Amino acid sequence: MIKVFIAGATGWAGSELSKGVYKTQNMELVGGLSRKSSGKNLAQILGLGNAEIPIYSDIDTALSEVDFDVLVDYTSPDICKKNTVSTLKKGKKVVIGTSGLTSEDYSEIAQVADEYHSSVLAVGNFSLTVVLLQKFSEMAARYIPNFEIIDYAQEDKIDSPSGTARELAHRLSQVQKPAIPISNDELVGEKDSRGANLDGVQVHSVRLPGYVISIETIFGLKDEKLTIRHDSGSSAEPYVKGALLAIEKAGRFKGLQRGLDTVMDL
Repeated sequence: MIKVFIAGATGWAGSELSKGVYKTQNMELVGGLSRKSSGKNLAQILGLGNAEIPIYSDIDTALSEVDFDVLVDYTSPDICKKNTVSTLKKGKKVVIGTSGLTSEDYSEIAQVADEYHSSVLAVGNFSLTVVLLQKFSEMAARYIPNFEIIDYAQEDKIDSPSGTARELAHRLSQVQKPAIPISNDELVGEKDSRGANLDGVQVHSVRLPGYVISIETIFGLKDEKLTIRHDSGSSAEPYVKGALLAIEKAGRFKGLQRGLDTVMDL
């Protein structure tokens, strides 16, 4: 039985995962983190029957009072980093679902995981179709040296680019850095219009009403192009299956691993 604690347990994604963990036979939902609902019963809030699942306001109190194996974090980048480091120092495992952490954040987290002989699985997006987009994009990047990323989301999404876009840029940069036909110094006009440069990859973020989460990688060769795109709907349900898989696999390695596909047979 895997004892699971969810930070952001009452949020959009966290609440769906909480329900998924509660219904999974080999998992036990033992607590949650939510500042607004601290002191309340998560089972009562989410309609999970008569169980007693305490909600805490901070990770340090939770670590001192709750016995759990895996922390799943769906909070904000700064809170997630603190939660992750504190949990790793207790020798527990972490699954990161929070978006917006930087490469520098992950470097620090990896050092802590190595020092305390624990494990972190950082997943920019738990959707299985996003996992496939990442793999297909990596395959294409081996053969096409010209590519950029476009990241779409609703107008009130505060992290830009999204965690999915950051992770995709990082992964593609490990395959090869894209060719840059015109350097920034040669550009004329508003240089920011070319987007952000993440690990050598140009990333453009669109924030408009009507979008939920979409991402595409565009590859270009002379007289031809390839677009690989993922579109999600308004429900958090597509992320539950991948998150449950991440929880099961989190203890099968040491250190930091990035991407759900690293624990899948792909």
